[in-house]
Amino acid sequence: MERFGFVGLPNSGKSSLYNALIGSDVLAAPYAFATTSPNIGVAKVADPRLDAIAQLSGSRTVTPASVQFTDIGGLVEGASRGEGLGNRFLAGIREVDAVVFVLRAFVDDDVPGPTDPLEHLRVLEIELTLADLESVESRLVKRRKSAVQDRTLAGEVAALEAAVEVLGEGIPLYRSDLSGDQRADLRESFLLTNRPVLAVVNIGDDQLDDADAVTEPVAIELEGRAEVLAVCVQLEAEAAQLSAGERTELLEGLGLGEGALGRFTHRAYDLLGLRTFFTTGDKETRAWTYRQGATAPEAAGRIHTDFQRGFIRAEVIGWQELLDAGGWTQAKDQGRMRTEGRDYLVADGDVMEIRFNV
Repeated sequence: MERFGFVGLPNSGKSSLYNALIGSDVLAAPYAFATTSPNIGVAKVADPRLDAIAQLSGSRTVTPASVQFTDIGGLVEGASRGEGLGNRFLAGIREVDAVVFVLRAFVDDDVPGPTDPLEHLRVLEIELTLADLESVESRLVKRRKSAVQDRTLAGEVAALEAAVEVLGEGIPLYRSDLSGDQRADLRESFLLTNRPVLAVVNIGDDQLDDADAVTEPVAIELEGRAEVLAVCVQLEAEAAQLSAGERTELLEGLGLGEGALGRFTHRAYDLLGLRTFFTTGDKETRAWTYRQGATAPEAAGRIHTDFQRGFIRAEVIGWQELLDAGGWTQAKDQGRMRTEGRDYLVADGDVMEIRFNV
């Protein structure tokens, strides 16, 4: 399951976004530090392809892919030096797959705090960069000592030295020019800025028609180093509390389409290079996520490690072709089913049946 950690200043709308995405009712109050411990929730990823395949197979159970969200307490400027509640919350997101910056752009006189998303971005990046710098400097001292005896650590030591230089200049790692290999060598350090970033600009309902103009300065500032998405978090959080039919009617009436969860997961999947394949039968139809470029055995390992270890072959068909054929058996009879081996690169939307032997 992919994990996303929310970071934002107090009153940026982090907890409301969390509510919108998982349909819960976490406290979201117009004062600082309403969230004092991490909230962790799981949301199901809607996929019309999954529903169509399940209906075709007459599956008794339909299991969508899921993502995990972690909402931590708000950061303030100086958190790395102990201001506010300090940066102790950051430990809650050190192992997430991507960080979500929630940047406030809405104006509400009853909710204190800056309304310039660039100011929010500045503070968040400074605090996360300083927190990483402290972590890297500490780890570098230990790794240098260990590298005297273990030469395999030379690459990590070099990467840590490069990271100290970058972070010391106030540049978060995701915005740096460190190589892919250097950033991979830093993975075990669980650094906050060494992971993909999705910037959610929280706009007001009176800014819906100007969403692109509001988010443009953020996109320009980030220079393509992060995904940027405009969301009217308050509207989406309110919609999440409605029934499915009422929610769809409200979102379509406002021109918001599939809503925050759908738009968020699409951007998040692109950010992480995630794709989806399916397994289906009369018992269950299920969606599985995998990294783009994965081979059939690697994708099979998402189901169970035994599937990857004992992989023999996979029977594969595209989801639309399966629908066109009228079912799994019909697809075989029509010669549409393909048999793929260990080198096959799984395509988004593949429906697969794995053959393995352990």
